[in-house]
Parts: sequence; C-alpha cells; structure tokens
Amino acid sequence: MSDQAYEVTALVVYFAAMIGIGYYAYRQTADHEGYMLGGRQLPPWTAALSAGASDMSGWLMMGLPGAIYAAGLVEAWIAIGLTVGAYLNWLFVAPRLRSYTEVAQNSITIPSFLENRLHDTSRALRVASGAILLVFFTFYVSSMLVAGGQFFELAFDGSYLVGLVLVALVTLGYTLFGGFLGASLTDVVQGVMMMLALLLVPVVAIVAVGGFGETAAGIREVDPTRLSLVGGADLSAVTVIGIISAAAWGLGYFGQPHIIVRFMAMREAASAGPARRIGISWMVASLLGAVACGLIGIAFFHRTQNVLDDPELVVLAMSQILLHPLVVGFVFAAVLAAIMSTMSSQLIVSSSAFVEDLYKVFGRDTSQRTLLLLGRICVLVVALIAGVLAIDPSDTILNLVAFAWAGFGASFGPAILLCLFWRGLTNWGALAGMVAGAVVVFVWDAYGEAIAGVDLYEIVPGFLANLVVAVIVSRMTYEPNAEMDREFDEAVDVARGKKVTAA
Repeated sequence: MSDQAYEVTALVVYFAAMIGIGYYAYRQTADHEGYMLGGRQLPPWTAALSAGASDMSGWLMMGLPGAIYAAGLVEAWIAIGLTVGAYLNWLFVAPRLRSYTEVAQNSITIPSFLENRLHDTSRALRVASGAILLVFFTFYVSSMLVAGGQFFELAFDGSYLVGLVLVALVTLGYTLFGGFLGASLTDVVQGVMMMLALLLVPVVAIVAVGGFGETAAGIREVDPTRLSLVGGADLSAVTVIGIISAAAWGLGYFGQPHIIVRFMAMREAASAGPARRIGISWMVASLLGAVACGLIGIAFFHRTQNVLDDPELVVLAMSQILLHPLVVGFVFAAVLAAIMSTMSSQLIVSSSAFVEDLYKVFGRDTSQRTLLLLGRICVLVVALIAGVLAIDPSDTILNLVAFAWAGFGASFGPAILLCLFWRGLTNWGALAGMVAGAVVVFVWDAYGEAIAGVDLYEIVPGFLANLVVAVIVSRMTYEPNAEMDREFDEAVDVARGKKVTAA
C-alpha cells in the first residue's frame, strides 16, 4: 500500500465517523430549538470539549505553529492571552450566561438574549446583532475553507479548490442535518484528535533532532531571539505593541457566539465548574503542543536541511517526514478536525441568527418544521458565500481568523459583560456600543496603522470604543425598571446555585 493510500484511508475513516455522528444527531433532533441549542442538555465534558474545538480552528494546527516558526516565542503571547481569556470566560461568564438566558424568556441565541435581557421593544438591537453575526461569520467560515484548501495542496499535492469543496461538503453533511447536537458531538472527537496530534508531532521531532539540548541549540543557530518572549534584549515600543496585540486575543472570548453558545446549552449553571477544568486542561495541552511544534520546527528543518516553503504548514510537513503514513493520515485528519469543528459551529450560529433574529422578527408565525428547513437553508447559503470568498484568498489563515475574531470580540464582548454584570446597561447603550465596536474594527483594520502610527490589533480599539460608547449612552438613556432588576437578581442567584421560587 502506498503512503498516500494510507493517508487517504485514515481520512476516509475520519469522514465516515463524522457523517455517522451527524446522522445520529439528526435522529435525535426533532424541532427548531433542538437544532439550534440541543435542548440545553450538554454535559460538562461535551460542553468543554465542544467549546474548545469550535474555538481552536485551523489556526491552532496551522496559523499559530506557523507564526511561532516564523517569529519565535514572541508570538506565544497569543496563546497566553487566549488561555487567560478562556479561563475568565468559563469562570465568570459561563454560569451567569447559562442562568440569565433561561431567566430572560429562555433565549436561545445571543441577539435574542440581548433583546430579552434589556427589554428592547424596538427590535433594533436584535436585528443589528443578527446582521453583525452573519457578516463576521461569513468571513470566519471563509477562513476555514481557505485552511481546508491549503491543507489539501500540501497533503496530497492536490487542487486547492478540490480541497475547499471537499471540506465544505463533509462539514455540511453532518451540520446541515445534525444541527447543534451534531456539531457538539463531532467537536468532542475532533478536540481529542487535535490534542493528541499536537502532542505527538513535537515529541517525535525532538527525538529526531537529538533531544532537548540539540533542539535548543538548533533554534539558537537560526536566531537566538526566537527563544525570547519579548523578541530579544531590546524591548522596543514596536515589540510592546506586538505583545499587547497578541495577548489581546484573550479579550475576544467574551464575544464569540460560537463559543459562548455552549454555555447556554449546558444542563445547568453548576456545570460550568467541571466544564472549566476539563476545557482549560485541554486548551493548555493543545496550545503548548502548537507552540512546541512551531518552535521545534525551527531546529528540525535547520538541522535536517529539509525545505519548508510555508511556515503555516510546519505541523503537516514534520508529520509527513517523521511518521508512518497511516499515522500521518490521522494527523491530517486532526488538521481537518480543527477546521471543520469551528466551521460547523459557526454555520449553526449563523443559521440561528438568520431564523431567530432576522426572519422571525419580520416574518409571520411559522411552524417548527418550516423553521427547521429555513435553518438548514441558511447553513447552506452561508457556506456557499464563504466558499466564493475563499476561492482567491488574499491573506494568511491567522490574519483572516484574527479579523473575524476581533469583529466578534469588539462587537459582542462588552455587551455580554455589561448585560451580565451591570444593571445600568440600556438597549440603546448596547446597540450604540456594538455598532461602534464593529465600525472601529473595520476602519482600524484598513487604516489603523496610518491613523495611529502603530500596528495595534483592531480588537483593542474596537473593544474600548464599544465599552465607552455603551456606558455613556446607557447613562443618558437609563430609566429604572423593576422587572429587569428582578430578573438580574434571579439570574445572579441561579448562577450561584441558589434555588429560586417563582413569584
């Protein structure tokens, strides 16, 4: 059996398993709410691994190792910022969001939660947030398809477009019919595959180079500053801005709909504790593996004199050189798992944004069967538009993901935090802040360096603009509301494990 036959066999097994899980979820999904949120029945381990896998997209297996390979440990601040942000998200946001979304008229989407939490009768907040979701998720899904196409170019010396289409079709296969439950259950398998691959490849590479000492020496021969978290001895203003930008990725967690929707789907608020411990353990192991792959790759390709044309392919290239073809096939499957787990979650949240937050706002009362059909149609349409955008990619995977991550973090992050922890937020404050955050991300991405003179990650000014505008406008428009105060108190009590008696 040829090397490629082994690799294809592993991928076929992986694809078949994903489709099988999707079919199982399809049989368990009977209505629109089940399709969107899985009936709020996710156990802690499923919620944790699903949140992690849907978070760590193709950039974990390709973008982050590539950035470490190209620039060194200074890029590890992304991993540090993400770990801190994810921990705080699980600790503070998860239990209260789970309780508050149920208290606020059993909200099953982020836009509907914002509307119900703030008693917005204008519907403007829900429509605007639904539109923002669709726009940024289309870019995000497009970045996943770019990663899928690039993967097939290296793995099989194949066509970028064929890889793009294949990844889209298989992901659609289990997402279109399995819905939220299908995406969550496949995420669990995909998350385990990603972690194991990222731990296996660097261990084998270290052995091939000759051990830890030889690996460190090889990195120093290429560039001693690659082993520094500050990029060398001179901590310049440019370096400081770069570190702030990388660590600021952690701010994005509070506003990522495809991640925090897992909090809403947990069985109860108390599940957040065990889910946090499981999720953060998985995340630390996976991120350490990704950083190690990029760093060890520097020494490996230098010492072995192999050529690496694209830094973002360092994990794939090392696995092809070092591992048995069948194992290589499963490493490749893990890369696809990283891409597909995020893409499936994003498609489901896009679907919910369209059906729940746009169609139902303007449309008539519709049967559950029709809503289910509309949700599936939206999944297909978003995938098609994202596919068109991905046909001719103009940037790296990491940069494409960074833009969408900043868009969500700056648009929704402050709104979610203020909704959960500040009584004084108003619907007009939340709306003005979200629009300000989204606009600043777009403007800063295009003109930020020219305006400010520094290359600061757009999530920082976008997040701050949202926060400041939301607080100012809320102060100007706030009116006391006894019902909102009662719901706020009830959500806090439920999050803390207190039993609440219905009035």
